[in-house]
Amino acid sequence: MHGIRGRLAALLLAVSAVVAGTVAPAEAGQQGDRLAWTGTWATAASEHYEVSGMSEVTVRMPVHTSVGGSSVRIRRTNAYATDPVTIGHATVGLRDGGSAVARPYDLRFGGKRAVTIPAGGQAVSGPVGLAVPALADLVVSLQPGQVKHITDHWWAQQTVYWTDYGAGGHAADASGDAYTWTTTSWPFLSGVDVTAPRTGAVVALGDSITDGSYSTADTNQRWPDLLSARLNACLPGAGVLNAGITSNRITAGTETNPSALDRLDRDVLSQPGARTLILLEGINDLGGASAEQIIAGMTEIADRAHRRGMRVVGATITPYKDFTWGGWSEETEARRQQVNAFVRASGKVFDDYADFDRAVRDSADPQRLGAAYDSGDHLHPNDAGMKAFADSIDLTSLGLGRGCT
Repeated sequence: MHGIRGRLAALLLAVSAVVAGTVAPAEAGQQGDRLAWTGTWATAASEHYEVSGMSEVTVRMPVHTSVGGSSVRIRRTNAYATDPVTIGHATVGLRDGGSAVARPYDLRFGGKRAVTIPAGGQAVSGPVGLAVPALADLVVSLQPGQVKHITDHWWAQQTVYWTDYGAGGHAADASGDAYTWTTTSWPFLSGVDVTAPRTGAVVALGDSITDGSYSTADTNQRWPDLLSARLNACLPGAGVLNAGITSNRITAGTETNPSALDRLDRDVLSQPGARTLILLEGINDLGGASAEQIIAGMTEIADRAHRRGMRVVGATITPYKDFTWGGWSEETEARRQQVNAFVRASGKVFDDYADFDRAVRDSADPQRLGAAYDSGDHLHPNDAGMKAFADSIDLTSLGLGRGCT
């Protein structure tokens, strides 16, 4: 137990089938004429690490829905592990405060309670008939067997609950009493889908700003969450999926933090019901790539999404002069301005754009993040900045056929 605690503490404070590749979106008619599988929550795998002595443990993860639906399924990932992982029991239910669940519902995989996910693979559960409200907290509980490697999304801005090692299976518990310690990452879980009217989903592809870094933990103040609140104030609602990874770039990546180009299929194009992409990337590229390279990457992302029938909304790169950890210069600022000019004038590349730069910049010094929106490091927005992003998006630009503004 101490190994995983130390590891995580160091980190900054085929339906019902197991597949070895990407999970394809549901076919258009899979759920009948009126309903289809739509992503209501998602996260992008961003880390893999080894653990020792982990067995007979249960992890309980709260996730905040976007669109509501009449049934639910989950998607699990073993993307970066070198060994298979077996999940002996999984449940889902509405949250009843803290780590408690109003009623846990068993999840099945190919009709079985246990599922083994191969190294590099995913598993999708069968459906559970559970009425899932929009903008509500679901709880997914997973009981892995002997675990050597964990694939997860590490900066979740969400408290996640664990039992002690050797505590046995507690996925079916309504009470949260057995969950005695916490972390702030989502292990094994990559998505939650619901059957909903076919209005589709928006996928936000981005870096730490989209990931919600420095927004208030456990309050769902990431800008995709706040956009979801706007969209789901209108009937029948739409999914909003967060595909942000801290430190992500367009032009380069690592084994567990692949570039936006390399992870586009996995994190965007394969999302159930995905109809629109909002692209907020590039700030991490400015120090090592030219504006032309960033623009070429944005263009390729838009082209690939368009070939899949998606709308693409580009977002301007936000200011970061005086960023606490450095990296800003007159040269990088010139690149940012060049990329932003492209985004604002790129009608042939993007279907529309969201001017996040204008929404949060200092009116007296547009190279700086406005003080009212600054989390303190002069790059990452606070909750007010996240709201400014969400409020600056023209809902009609998302192409979801809605009448609200």
